[in-house]
Order: sequence, then structure tokens, then C-alpha cells
Amino acid sequence: MSHKRMPKRKAAIAVGGVAALGAAALLLPNANASQDKNQASSTTGTAKTLKATQASNLAAQLQKALGDAFAGSYFDSGRQQLVVNVVSGDNNVIQQAKKAGAVVRQVKNSTSDLKAAAGTLKTKATIPGTSWAVDPRTDKVLVTADSTVTGAKWDRLQSTVQSLGSGMATLKKSAGTFKTFVSGGDAIFAQTQQGGVRCSLGFNVTASDGSPAFLTAGHCGVAAKDWSDSQNGQPVATVDQAKFPGNDFSLVKYNDPSTQAPSEVNTGNGQTVQITQAADATVGETVFRMGSTTGLHDGQVTGLDATVNFASETVPGATDTVNGLIQTNVCAEAGDSGGSLFTQDGGAVGLTSGGSGDCTSGGETFFQPVTAALQATGATLGNAGNAGNGAGGQSGSADPSASAGDQQGAGGDQTGGSADPSASAGDQSGAGAGSADPSGSGSDQSGAGSANDGSSLTSTR
Repeated sequence: MSHKRMPKRKAAIAVGGVAALGAAALLLPNANASQDKNQASSTTGTAKTLKATQASNLAAQLQKALGDAFAGSYFDSGRQQLVVNVVSGDNNVIQQAKKAGAVVRQVKNSTSDLKAAAGTLKTKATIPGTSWAVDPRTDKVLVTADSTVTGAKWDRLQSTVQSLGSGMATLKKSAGTFKTFVSGGDAIFAQTQQGGVRCSLGFNVTASDGSPAFLTAGHCGVAAKDWSDSQNGQPVATVDQAKFPGNDFSLVKYNDPSTQAPSEVNTGNGQTVQITQAADATVGETVFRMGSTTGLHDGQVTGLDATVNFASETVPGATDTVNGLIQTNVCAEAGDSGGSLFTQDGGAVGLTSGGSGDCTSGGETFFQPVTAALQATGATLGNAGNAGNGAGGQSGSADPSASAGDQQGAGGDQTGGSADPSASAGDQSGAGAGSADPSGSGSDQSGAGSANDGSSLTSTR
């Protein structure tokens, strides 16, 4: 919970609580392991050294400038350079990208080719427990199947991938199960007929009518309308908009219009990190995720425009498909849904949607892009007195590269000690009071702590 106080009431729900980020976490020795080794070294000569947010902005500019020749991009975090894929051998195109400061790599598959492949997968292989995303580092579509995809389902998926042709897609198995993670940032709570629901606050925003609000996962907003900042507490916020499936975001307005909803993340020990802008994800960049169950973890963006086919938790045998997601290798567990995905320099990137695995064995996770959620809801980052996606200064904010501090989650949800983002998976075990699955079926949160065993693809409620 935020240390900012509201008149005559408990502190406002903070932006997804985040422990200070250890500088060591930013030095990931394997960050560049998947870069194409055939990349010509001569193309790096004029490349600019960039921050991840700068790389994302440059990628967006080059996508417009290069048109059909643009075939995706990714951030080489080891060299801190933007790598741009082009399908045209036109020297003017190459020089244009290099002059802008990017590393240029010629590839076979165009953006339209990759989108067509994803369209074929959607038509022929929308199977619960599957996902696919464009991976510009390999210039292919990365297709993943969880542990529930077996027998005829696996054969169908494998056949579809093979039909795309050689060099178009790769298929891999996940040891876990794709699911939503209801129960992440600071904890938020609701009551349904099926029992208690716990999710995580993503980012504080200002609604289009000027009222204070926050973003969280859509499957949380669909599950319950009224949300509290403490377990079994009185509601302090009401869902205004919720989208799931298809997308996965909710806009939740604070009931008290005087609520202070600062555009910051709680780093513990009275310190905060300012969130200054909404940022598009870039493959290869380092990102940090905060959740009320597992605390702070870091990793890399591994794919964009991901499609995930969750097994429906409300309709037996049905599929809840979510499109346009960010894929990462950051772990998450039940209760982390809706929590913040952000960059070291204060960029709001995503809201935790779902994934497979856990923070002991690892896995894949998917996030609703914040930029898309803001555009759809009409909300802006920042509080009512300081609205705008670029709002807020750095006064009083914590250095995000400072050593990690202890974090106490709301209502004792998280007492897992130091949340060093460079720690190995499973080092942060928040206690987390359990709650029932808001869908009323397949509950994975009964009793104390997280009960996610990483056995299937799930969303992160």
C-alpha cells in the first residue's frame, strides 16, 4: 500500500508495490544468448547505445519509415542496441535504419508472412493450453503448448505448425499449464458467491472524467465489481470497465474522489519509484514484475502480439482466447494477476494476465500492454492533479537501481523478506492468504499461500 495518505481513511492502494531494484539484476549474462550469430559485425558500427525505452521509441519510428521492409525488431540488452529486421536488400532501406542508430539484420520472413502464419494457427489450432507469439530474434512464430496438450490435440498442433513451412515457426512444450493468476503489485480483494478473490493493482491512472482510478487485469474485473485494499475490508473502488477474454484489462475507479493515486510504485521503506510514461515492450529488454503473491521478479521480453488460449474457468470445455499480449520469461503465480510490469527507468509496460509454471521452476508469462489499455479506456497515467502519460517528476523517488529492500504486502500478504530482482526464482516466497478462484471452478488458491503447482497453462489471478 502507498505511504501517501488520504484524509480520514486508510492509505490509497499503491501502484503495484515494488521493492528497490538491485543493480546486479540488470547485468544479465545470458541476455544476448539468443541473438542471431550470423549478424554481420559491420552493421554495428554506427549503432547508438540506447535505453530500452529509447529503443522502443526508435523501433516505432523505423516501423513507420521502412514500411513493408520492416520485419520486426528487438533490443540487444548486452550491447544496449536496437536490432531491426529488414526483408529488403535495398541499400537505401538499410542505410536509413543504420543512420537512425539501429543495427540492421536481413531476414527471410516479412511481418505479413508472420501475421499470416499466426492467422493459420488461430484458424486451425485454437486449442486450450496453447500460445503463439512473434519472436523477431529468430524471425519466426514461437508456438508453445502446455502439459495438457497431448494426444490428438498435440498431433493437430504439430501438423499445423509443420504446414506453415520450414523456417516459419518453432514448437515447444511447457512443463506447466497456462492459467490466469488471480490473487500481483499491492493486493486487492473482492468477495463473490464462490468466495474471496485476490488480485494485484497494476498502475494508478486518471480516468477520462478526471477521477482517480487504477488498472488491473480484465479477468479480475469480470470476476468481481467491488474491490477493497484489505481482506474482508469495505470496498474502496468499483470496476468501471472490464475486458476479458479478447483483451485482459480493467479500469477500476476509487469510490472516494479525493483519493490520492500517485503515479509511482511502492519500493518499501517509505520509498517509491516514479512511473513517468507508458511504454511499448521491446523483445530482449529487461523488465520487472511485481505481484502480491511472489513479490518482485525480473526477466526479459521474449515475444510480442502473443495469442494465449486459456481453458475457460467458467464454461467447461470452452476456450478464453486473449490476443495482443506481451510474452516474457518472468515468473508469476496465483494472486499476481493485474500486477505491474515495468522498466527500470519508470516505464509502465504491462498488466499480468497469465502463464504457466511458478517462481520455483520458472515458466512463460503474458501481459496486457498498458498502452493498449490506456487507449481503450481513455485513462492517462498520473493522478487527477498531475495527469498525462508523461506526468510526474522524480522528486522524492527512489533510485530503481538501489539495493533491494524488504517489502510488507497489504494485510500481511507478503512477508517474504528481501525482494532482490537478481535473486534466483523462488527466493521470494510471500506468505499470501489464500482465496478462492473467482471463476468458482478449478480453484488454485485455497488455504494459506499460493497453491499453484505449475502443472498447467493458467491466468494470473
